Amino acid sequence: MTFLAPIHLWWLLAAAVLLVAYLLMQRRRTEYALRFSNLALLEHVVPQASAWRRHVPAALFLLTIIVLILALARPAMDVQVPRERATILVAIDVSPSMAATDVAPDRLTSAKESAQSFIESLPPRFNVGLVAFSSVATVVASPTQDHQAVADSIANLTISSGTAIGEGVFASLQAIRSFDEKATDDPPPAAIVLLSDGENTSGRPVAAAADEARAAGVPVSTIAFGTGVSIIEIEGHYVPANIDKETLKELAMTTGGRFYEAESTGELKDVYADIGSSLGTETVHKEIVVPFVVVALVLATATAVLSLAWSQRLP
Repeated sequence: MTFLAPIHLWWLLAAAVLLVAYLLMQRRRTEYALRFSNLALLEHVVPQASAWRRHVPAALFLLTIIVLILALARPAMDVQVPRERATILVAIDVSPSMAATDVAPDRLTSAKESAQSFIESLPPRFNVGLVAFSSVATVVASPTQDHQAVADSIANLTISSGTAIGEGVFASLQAIRSFDEKATDDPPPAAIVLLSDGENTSGRPVAAAADEARAAGVPVSTIAFGTGVSIIEIEGHYVPANIDKETLKELAMTTGGRFYEAESTGELKDVYADIGSSLGTETVHKEIVVPFVVVALVLATATAVLSLAWSQRLP
């Protein structure tokens, strides 16, 4: 919790002064009582049972003042809300290594299902786009709030030769820049989620794409998908489906994104869930003055009721 007008907290010093003054008055009251010559008669005049009652209304009154001062300082809580024009580009590797079966039924099918679930779980206000990359990168679906259309586009992805991770980032950045009429001068808050299982074999270097994304202020979160122990057939040759985790990790670190590893469909869905909870939102202060005022009213009412019940007067 924070306070939007903390300067008013200085009024708590006034409450402290009231507390000190009350304690001093009680001390003087005790001194006067000790001067009473007939202590037996004093016990009948001021029963001990009423001693603690005398302090309860005062304590409640002081608490009322403190709570009202806190309300005056405008208490607020930090909450996460979707950013205006928030845009997420999902980039999926469709190179031949995605046909590996170390993840059932195969990497591409599992990736497509997980990405569809991820997109469908995003808040409706998010704009989502889809990029597929092999030897080249293609914007399959421009950023839109029609999440179902993007999810349907994922179902149509097919295997193609080559792996151009850098081109996948460049294509995603271009889709962000052309998002709307304001995007050139006022780009939307955006992020890229890139899934790959291979090594960069085509297109521009990944490092160049990372520098471009960092300059644009677009974090790239990367997912290294697969176990890395599968063999695939490419043009009649059997080759290992290696995963270049270091390149993906460097891409994420350079751009301010996060690097993930997923070796199963379940792990991949968990990764997407974690990404979805952190992308496209911003922290705002939500004022919670009303609850403080309600508490103060309850305390003030209790103060009045107990004072009338025990001493037939208001404090």
